[in-house]
Amino acid sequence: MFTGIVTAIGMIDSTHQRGDLRLRITAPLDPARIDIGASIACSGVCLTVVERGGTAGDAWFEVDVSGETVSRTVPGMWERGQQLNLEPSLRLGDELGGHIVTGHVDSVGEVVLVRQEGGSWHVAIRARAEMSPFIAEKGSITVNGVSLTVNDVRDRPEGTCDFLLNIIPHTAEVTTLGSLKEGDMVNLEIDVLARYLKRMQSLAAAR
Repeated sequence: MFTGIVTAIGMIDSTHQRGDLRLRITAPLDPARIDIGASIACSGVCLTVVERGGTAGDAWFEVDVSGETVSRTVPGMWERGQQLNLEPSLRLGDELGGHIVTGHVDSVGEVVLVRQEGGSWHVAIRARAEMSPFIAEKGSITVNGVSLTVNDVRDRPEGTCDFLLNIIPHTAEVTTLGSLKEGDMVNLEIDVLARYLKRMQSLAAAR
């Protein structure tokens, strides 16, 4: 379980295809605080640490990425040199600073607008039709592992929707969202509460 509050930006240092895809990720973390078997969200994807090492502030850890995960996430994101938003799993007693995030990507969206206003960035993302019912104004959504609030939603005739986000300077600086540009693809995870409400609504309508 995660909160969508990124603690570091990591980089894929190496990749090896060995059944699943094995990644070595470098990050400014303390390896003494990374446990084998622990979960780390990597740009919104919950992955399990299988090896780790390095020194405090210059750590590395390895994870295995299944073919299923590769197929459901942004194309090309698991290549050497790619940057990833990192968040260790929530510990009992930690502050829930964002919202409840599972680390399971629901869909991939496309950035259709990036515009600077004041010190912040306005970003619009186009979500697929199957995602649209779960996205609501002032609701929460996870974009590349970052918990964000939806400012506005514009439904489109073909069933997709564009939703607007405001990226403040701090978020742009400490995550990869500051480098987003139009045409980029992003990992999306809907609010878990929206998922259950949609299921309850479907059951009620079927009765």
